[in-house]
Amino acid sequence: MNNDRLEQIKLNLRDNAINIRKAALDELAKMPSNKALPVLKQLAQDHDFALRKIAVMGFGNHLTEESFQILKNILETEQDANVLAEAANSIFEFGDRAIPPLQNLFTTSDNWLVRQTVISILVDSDNSQVLLQVANEALSDEDQTTKETGILALSRLLNSPLKQEALQLFSILAEDTYWRTRWRTAIALTASQDIKAKELLAKLQQDEHYRVVAAALEQPLP
Repeated sequence: MNNDRLEQIKLNLRDNAINIRKAALDELAKMPSNKALPVLKQLAQDHDFALRKIAVMGFGNHLTEESFQILKNILETEQDANVLAEAANSIFEFGDRAIPPLQNLFTTSDNWLVRQTVISILVDSDNSQVLLQVANEALSDEDQTTKETGILALSRLLNSPLKQEALQLFSILAEDTYWRTRWRTAIALTASQDIKAKELLAKLQQDEHYRVVAAALEQPLP
C-alpha cells in the first residue's frame, strides 16, 4: 500500500460519516500490523471519545502483543465508559489471557455500561470460577439492571460444576425484597432441572407479585 492511500485512510477514520469510518477501519484491519498500529495509536490519543472508540475496535483486529498491552493499558486508564466497553470487547479477542484484565475492570468500574459489558463477555468464556465471582459481585450493585445481568449470568452456572454455589446465591435472591430481583431469579431458575431449583420455583409460584408468579410458572421450551 502506498503512502497516499494510508493518508486517505487516516482522513477517512475521522470522517463525519459513520459508514466511511467503518470502511476505513475494515481496510486498516487488512493491513500489516506494523502499518496499522501507529495509525490506531495516534487515534487512541484523540480528545474525541468517538475516535478513541474506533481505535480500540481497530486494536482487536490486530492480535499482536503490542495490541494486547495497549488495550490492557486503556482498560486501566481510560475514563469514558463507551471506550472502555469497546476496549473490553476487543481485548476478549485475545482469549483467556484477557480474563484477568476484564475481571479487574469490572471490580474497579462503577459504570453500568462497563459492568454489564464485562458480564456479557464473561458469559461467553469458559471460566466458570471468574463468572461466579463477577456475577456474585454484580448482585450487590446499586444499579438494578446490572444486578439483573448478574442474575442471568449466574443462571449459566446451573449446568456447571459450580451449580451448588449458584443455587446458594439463588436461595438468597428468591427472598429479595424487590420484586424485580425475585422475577429475574424465577426466569433464571426455569432453565434448571435441579431439585433445589424446582423447590425455589415452587416457592416463587406463591409470590405476592403476579409477575414473579408468572415467571415461576413459565415452562422452558423442550
